[in-house]
Amino acid sequence: MKSSPREILARHGLRPKKAWGQNFLGDPNLLERIAAVCAVGPGDTVVELGAGLGHLTRALAATGATVVAVERDRDLVAVLEHEKLPPSVRVLAANAAELDFAKAAGAPRPVVAGNLPYQLSSPILFRVIEQRATVRRAVFLLQREVAERLAAPPGGRDYGLLSVLLQAVADVEVALRVPAGAFHPPPKVDSALVRIELLATPRAQVRDPARFTRVVKAAFAQRRKTLLNSLKSAKDLAEPRALVAALEEAGIDPTRRAETLSPEEFAALERALERPAVG
Repeated sequence: MKSSPREILARHGLRPKKAWGQNFLGDPNLLERIAAVCAVGPGDTVVELGAGLGHLTRALAATGATVVAVERDRDLVAVLEHEKLPPSVRVLAANAAELDFAKAAGAPRPVVAGNLPYQLSSPILFRVIEQRATVRRAVFLLQREVAERLAAPPGGRDYGLLSVLLQAVADVEVALRVPAGAFHPPPKVDSALVRIELLATPRAQVRDPARFTRVVKAAFAQRRKTLLNSLKSAKDLAEPRALVAALEEAGIDPTRRAETLSPEEFAALERALERPAVG
């Protein structure tokens, strides 16, 4: 029988580090289901972010995939090296939020997976977006509220910046919900597993990804305002008359609110902003 997170920590004289957001999942059934959602097998490489005590690492290795177990906590790196992981696992001491995933994998288009601490969720999701051309799929265990926000369709309060940026380049779905009591120690909120399937061709074609991000950020910065007024508040985006012209060219009513726009409409607005206003 595999050791529980509590038993492994006790064996090494460690405690979960609250400041690092360490909550360990040891339920074998849940771990197996998470590995199944990753949809990997022999010949695949998985970059696991925040390998922790190695429970998900073992479940991923059991699929036959090669696993690069990334962990920044040196105490947990020592645990991973001591606990005799399968030979298909390589432990990498690194900060997941600063990682080049394909380079770490040593293979093209790896799958990225992991149980992410709350404070690192957004930075890592932005890394996935930046590296979308070299990543096949991302499967992350996140706070339930965050996971549901990523998969939210246009039109509701949950739909926001990361919803648009991810859905512009990927299919996003909540694949599994995990109660807080499944973790050691239990976090204050439930979690959910989100599957992000990167598209070979983005559904929202943009000319300048950095400008696209600025447009979406500006639109959601003041959600209660109309789209035009929110965009006007972003001083580095465009002059008011250029914004009006771009909205007209994109076929978007300036009185709409950001949460009603699809990723494709945001992309159309970004493309329209490339052209200077006439007159």
